[in-house]
Amino acid sequence: MSKHLSLREAVLAWLEYAGGLSPTPQSVVTLTLQPHWEDVENAVVAAAPREEHPDLYAKVDGDWVPSSRTLLDESGLGEAARLLAQGVPVPVSEIADSFVTFCTGPAPVPERWLLLNAAFPQGTQIPLGRYTLQTFTAEELRQMVPMPALNVLERRSRDLDLITGAPFLRVPDPGRPVTRRPIWFDFTGPRAEAEHWRALLPLMLWDSELLRVDSVFTVARGRRFDLDPRRVPTTIKIYEGRDGSEEEAEVRETGFFDVPAACLPALADFCAVISAKIDAVMAGATHERRILKGRARRLERAARHLLAAYQRTYNDDGVWEVEVDELRLNYVIALEALLNSPNDTSGRITANILSRASALFLGLDHQKEIKAIVKRAYKARSTYVHGDVIKDQTEEKTLEELRTLRLLTLQVILRWLVLTPSDTEDLTHLLDAAVKDPDCENRIGQSLRDFFTTTPPRNRLADITTT
Repeated sequence: MSKHLSLREAVLAWLEYAGGLSPTPQSVVTLTLQPHWEDVENAVVAAAPREEHPDLYAKVDGDWVPSSRTLLDESGLGEAARLLAQGVPVPVSEIADSFVTFCTGPAPVPERWLLLNAAFPQGTQIPLGRYTLQTFTAEELRQMVPMPALNVLERRSRDLDLITGAPFLRVPDPGRPVTRRPIWFDFTGPRAEAEHWRALLPLMLWDSELLRVDSVFTVARGRRFDLDPRRVPTTIKIYEGRDGSEEEAEVRETGFFDVPAACLPALADFCAVISAKIDAVMAGATHERRILKGRARRLERAARHLLAAYQRTYNDDGVWEVEVDELRLNYVIALEALLNSPNDTSGRITANILSRASALFLGLDHQKEIKAIVKRAYKARSTYVHGDVIKDQTEEKTLEELRTLRLLTLQVILRWLVLTPSDTEDLTHLLDAAVKDPDCENRIGQSLRDFFTTTPPRNRLADITTT
């Protein structure tokens, strides 16, 4: 710390001056016009030159100068000054140390943090390719916020409480600017979660409970982590007080995707295997062989349509009536993307999809059931795209069939990943042959049984027996 004593001393002097100001918003602005702030800027230039810390500087009238916005807002120094002006006891020594670290430490790499509507145990940390699924303690979150010493504030503490223990999918994103506010998902425009399908898909394949992304934050640890509680979906939970009365508390809404600690090892193993299979398929996206490129496109297309349906499904009974047909269409497109072949003739596409979908399942009874489900989905899809309306079907029946189609689509994607060859052979050839050749059918069955024995998902259909 001795190397940066001048910076620390300049900040301490500035904070002492701030303590004598009136608690008005203009006070901090006034502070930047005083000689004390000029001393801080000069000390920043000496301790953290622009060549080493370009993120601390801004161009003003053609010259690079320390950015007041960065040094005040992002560091938390401005907030500390406002508190001092209000008479709040602030640990100025810790504030000064934090500011020195903020200026002289390496600039953090921005990350994207996807908040999931799920519940995971404390200590969860599962790799998913470039991503990591992780939960954080309150202390870990406090250390990511600029000026951790200011977390004694009730407002900050309450904000962090909402995401303490919440599951995030985080991924480094060096080229992304760090915004002041997270992205809030609504129902308009392109869906941001689609670009993160490679991390979301293994989780969705492991457990059939609905999993959605509630919001996305850009986080630069120690720089910007501006949690806005309005960006975290909440619900009211009723507790029984000590005196027997009911007490209310605002908590994060978690949905139904709940993973107990005992299941974490199995989930981690499953994610490792599925992520490797996804990476192997997607490696073909830049390959010169047409079949490998096509295979990568088909998987990504299927995953994106699955996510589009998931993001608009709150629960099995929580689907907007006007969107039921579009959700069904998304599932059918996902099936077609994986099971269609470039060599299929137009008159055989539907029949081939029915046949190949059923070939992914074991046993005649199950195969017959799968064909019936896909056939009903195709019929409903055709009715919708031709502008007609499905008649004589209750809302309850419609939602039941939509859920059945969702579960089937998950199984098809999972089994497609398990069975897809690593070479240039197309899986559709094996599925077509399985209809006539018992050896091919046995090959499919053995591969599926091996996978479900060694790396079982949390949910599986009854056609797979591993005993």
